[in-house]
Amino acid sequence: MGFQGLLQSSVNLKPSLLQVQQYVPGVIRVVPNRILSLHTTRSWDFLQVKPQIVAGILSKSHSGIGTIIGVMDTGIWPESESFKDKGMEKFPSRWKGICQEGEGFNRSHCNRKIIGARWYVKGYEAEFGKLALSDGVEFLSPRDASGHGTHTSSTASGTLVENANFRGLAQGLARGGAPSSWLAIYKVCWASGDCSSADLLAAFDDAIFDGVDVLSVSLGSPPPLSPYVDDALAIGSFHAVTRGISVVCSAGNSGPYSQSVINTAPWVITVAASTIDREFPTVITLGNNQTVVGQSFYTGRQVNKFHSIVYGQDIAATDVDENSAGSCDLETLNATLAKGKVVLCFQSRSQRSATIASNSVLKVQGAGVIFAQFPTKDVSCPWTFPCVQVDFEAGTSLLTYMAASRKPVVKFSFSKTVVGQQLAPEVAYFSSRGPSSLSPSVLKPDIAAPGVDILASWSPASSSKLLDSPQTKASPLNFKLASGTSMSCPHVSGIVALLKGIHPTWSPAAIKSALVTTASVKDEYGENTVAEGAPHKQADPFDYGGGHVDPNKALAPGLIYDMEISDYVCFLYAMGYNSTAISSMTRVHTPCHKSAKFLVNLNLPSITIPELKQQLTVSRTVTNVGPINSVYTARVQAPAGTYVSVKPSILSFNSTIQKQKFKVTFRSQLKIQGRYSFGNLYWEDGIHVVKIPLIVRIVINNYFYSET
Repeated sequence: MGFQGLLQSSVNLKPSLLQVQQYVPGVIRVVPNRILSLHTTRSWDFLQVKPQIVAGILSKSHSGIGTIIGVMDTGIWPESESFKDKGMEKFPSRWKGICQEGEGFNRSHCNRKIIGARWYVKGYEAEFGKLALSDGVEFLSPRDASGHGTHTSSTASGTLVENANFRGLAQGLARGGAPSSWLAIYKVCWASGDCSSADLLAAFDDAIFDGVDVLSVSLGSPPPLSPYVDDALAIGSFHAVTRGISVVCSAGNSGPYSQSVINTAPWVITVAASTIDREFPTVITLGNNQTVVGQSFYTGRQVNKFHSIVYGQDIAATDVDENSAGSCDLETLNATLAKGKVVLCFQSRSQRSATIASNSVLKVQGAGVIFAQFPTKDVSCPWTFPCVQVDFEAGTSLLTYMAASRKPVVKFSFSKTVVGQQLAPEVAYFSSRGPSSLSPSVLKPDIAAPGVDILASWSPASSSKLLDSPQTKASPLNFKLASGTSMSCPHVSGIVALLKGIHPTWSPAAIKSALVTTASVKDEYGENTVAEGAPHKQADPFDYGGGHVDPNKALAPGLIYDMEISDYVCFLYAMGYNSTAISSMTRVHTPCHKSAKFLVNLNLPSITIPELKQQLTVSRTVTNVGPINSVYTARVQAPAGTYVSVKPSILSFNSTIQKQKFKVTFRSQLKIQGRYSFGNLYWEDGIHVVKIPLIVRIVINNYFYSET
C-alpha cells in the first residue's frame, strides 16, 4: 500500500496516535496532520532558455518532450492559453493518472497538455471543518480559485502565448521552461493559502503511481522544522525520489534572516529566489518640477494629476501612536486629513507592508500611497490602488520637499516596463537563507532561480473581489506579476524536465548535482552576485546554494555527484533517528551505523562542516558524464582561516574508470572563529568547470560566537 492508510489515520487524530498505528490494519506510521502554506516571460530569456519555433510550431527538441511535470499547488485554470494543447504529443502509455471531476471541472478540461488532475480536501476539512465556499471563490475540484497554482504550472510548462501582459506591463511572448512537457495537477492547497500535510501525502502517493517525472512543490512550513521522519513533505518526497522522480521545493519567504530556509531534506532540490533584469519604474513629479523614481504596478486612473501630499505621522488619528501612523498601519490615520491626498508612509519594524499601508489609506479615502522602504527589486505595492514604492533616500527627499513647500503636491506617471538597465541577478530580500536549522551539514538552499516580479498565467476567479476597488475598472486577470520562492521553484522544475528529457537515465541526485556544480555566482557583468538585505551584501552559499541556475551549462556538467537510496537512509540514521521511525518512513532495510561523520561524507555537491574542531578529512565520489577520456585537475579556494588539501588532485577517466573517489582535508589556521567562512573546490578539464561550495565554521572547545 502507499500513503492512503497514513492519510486516513491522519485525518482522525483525536484518539491516541500510537493506538491508531498499532491497531488499524495497513497503517505504517502516523504523524500529526500539519498545515502548510503557499510561497508566493522575461525570466526564460534572462536564463537564455530559448525554444525553437519552426513554421509557427514549437520545436520538440530541448523543450521537455517526453516528460511529465506534476504540480502540487492550488489547482489550475484550464482555459488559460498557456495550457492549450496545439502540437502536443499524446500522453505516454505509462501514464496511469486520471482527470478527477468536481465543481466547474470535468474530463473535457484535461487535454494533451493537462493530462491529469486530482484534488484533495479530506485532511483540510479534518483540521478546519467543511470548506466554507460562501466566504469567497473556491471550487471543490482541480479548478484554481487562487491563481497560485496556475502561475506555477505555466511557469514550469506553459505553452507559447503572444502578447501576454499584466495590465499592459511586461508585455511579450510568455512561455514555460519546458513547454513540450505534459502537466499533471494535484490540488492540495486552497484559496485560504492552507495545505494539509495529510492531503499532501495522499497526493505524493498518487503522483508516484501516476508516473510523473518531476514534482514541483511551492509550499512548506516555517521553522521550527519537523524531524524528517515526521515531515509529510520529506516523507512523500523521499518515496518519490526512490522511484526516480525529482522533487523541487521552494526555500521559503522568511529572508533575509539566517537559518530560515525550509524543505531541507538532502533528496529534494530547494530553490531560492533571485531577480531578473526587468523593472517597472514610476516617476513621481513634485510641485517644484523635481522628480523621484520608484516602482509600481499601478496602471489605473488617478495618474498624471497633482494631489496634495501628507506624511502619515502628521495626520495621526486621535490617541494613536505617531510612529504607527508614520508607517500607515491600519486604523492609525485621521480620515478628514487624509481624504483626497497622497500619503507618504515609511516602513517600520512593526509595519513592513505596502499592502497594509495601501489598505489603510484606501479606507480613509486617500488618493494614493508612497511607501518608503529598504531597497529591493520586489514590487510589493498592490496593483488595485495608486501605490508607488521608493527607497528610504527618496522618501526622505520627499519629506524635505514637503517641509520646504507651503502646499506640497505630487503626481504619479504611468508605470513602465524597462529591460536591461537593472543589475541582475541578485538574491531577493525575502528569500529564506541557510544554514539549515535541522541538518546544518546539508547545504540549503541548493540553487537560486528567478522569483521576483514573474509574469505567468493567473486565475481570473481570484481577481473578482479586487476589481471592486473604485480605482480599478478592468476585466479579470489572465496573467499576473508575482514574487516569491513559489515562483523560483517552477523555474527549476521546468529546467529539471529539460534535463530529464535529454538525460532520462540520470537520478534525481545526478540532476541536482548538474544544477549546483554549473551554477553561476556572478551577475551579467561578471561581478560577484549580491544578496538583498539590510544592508545588501555579497551573496554566499547560504543565500543561493551553488549559485544562480545556468540551464545550458547544466546540460553538460562534466562530472556529477551521484547517490544511492541507501545513502539517504544512512543519513537518517546519522541524524540520530531510531530505527523504527526510519523503517516506517523509508520501508527500506539498510544496515547503517549511527556515525555523525557520515553527515559530512554524504555525497552532496557541496561540503559543509558546521564544527571544525580539529583536522577533518571528508570524501566524495564523482562520476564522469562528459567525454570518456577526461583528466580533471583540482583547484581550491580555501575558506578563510582554513588550510584545505585534495587527494588525489588529478582524476583520470576512461572507458573502464567512470567513477573516482577523492578526499578533502580541512585544518584550522585560527585558534577560534565563530562565523562561517566560504570557499570553493573546482575540478577542471579545460572544457568543464565543476564547482562545489566549501563551508566551514571553526569551533574550539565547543564554544563559538553565533553568526550575526
